[in-house]
Amino acid sequence: MKTISAELQSAMKKLSLGKILDALPQRLSLAEKDDMPIEDFLLMVFVDEIERRRGAASARRADQAGLDPSMVMERWDKTAKVTFDRRVLQELCTLRFVAAHRNVVVLGPVGVGKTFLASALGHLACHASFRVRHLRADALLRMMRQSRLDNSRDALMTELCTIDLLIIDDFALEPMSREESRDVYQLFIERNARASTIVTSNRDTSDWLAVFDDALLAQSAVDRFKNNAYDLVVDGESYRDRLKPNIDNDGPPPTAPVTRPPPARRRTRPAT
Repeated sequence: MKTISAELQSAMKKLSLGKILDALPQRLSLAEKDDMPIEDFLLMVFVDEIERRRGAASARRADQAGLDPSMVMERWDKTAKVTFDRRVLQELCTLRFVAAHRNVVVLGPVGVGKTFLASALGHLACHASFRVRHLRADALLRMMRQSRLDNSRDALMTELCTIDLLIIDDFALEPMSREESRDVYQLFIERNARASTIVTSNRDTSDWLAVFDDALLAQSAVDRFKNNAYDLVVDGESYRDRLKPNIDNDGPPPTAPVTRPPPARRRTRPAT
């Protein structure tokens, strides 16, 4: 294994290339073994760093979006006894619906994996540099209610209406108040054909009308939304059983109890 000199390590860190050092000894050994031209070696090392940075940026966007890190498409259990139109899912995975400002409705009974599939699409969008936000419907309504009290509603609505992909989970579980109905109406109307929204629900879109306080607002919002949306209908046995903790998959236990990790350091913007 090659040894990297202290001078080279220092120079790379000053150029913000310190992460390359983790794999550099192996890459140097490979280049020497294959008698690799210097241009090919540099390309290999820089491509490694590009992919690392892309992955790190994608992970940051997913964290900021509120996505579950385990709900990625690679971890979807294809042996799950659920059914859906795989052509629709394949189309959605291309993210053309995001670029075209179209919506997605993921429908199905409790536990079949609706949240998982919606979150996995969110991860794909984060990897493609889109801005994503994942919210449960009840949390979204609470945020809007609070924004009325602290006079931040306009700022919140602007933020929600300009996100590239908004994922609203478990929509239409219970009736909404008049103010909540107006908030959802405005959100649906202003995002329609301008940004993409994924909604998961146990209820068919025709049943969404009943949860609005105002029938006219409901008809206008839901009609626009569903007529600009792909439908992904999931049915079958509960997928949640496959997400249960399993000690056989956790590996051997640690020699001592785990400790709480230190809180993430907040980045502060320099004064201007």
